[in-house]
Amino acid sequence: MKAVITVIGKDAVGILAKVSAICAENNANVIEVTQSVLQDMFAMIMLVDITNISNDFVALQDKLTALGDSLGLKIHTMHEDIFNTMHRI
Repeated sequence: MKAVITVIGKDAVGILAKVSAICAENNANVIEVTQSVLQDMFAMIMLVDITNISNDFVALQDKLTALGDSLGLKIHTMHEDIFNTMHRI
């Protein structure tokens, strides 16, 4: 199972590291990352393997959302099944 994590907001040092740290703490393996900085805006998409996460998926979502709130970023975590269904319609 996989999840897609998107991060959007004002660029700052350590965004990738902080999101990756939460993934690592929850045993979610980062498979791919793409990121761009447009002027001072940061945008990132991560694909993570959640097959062996140590908590349930909602707990991972909540931790990433809380991180985003604390950093002034919008972090959205979507299960692969929802992502695929949305893009099939």
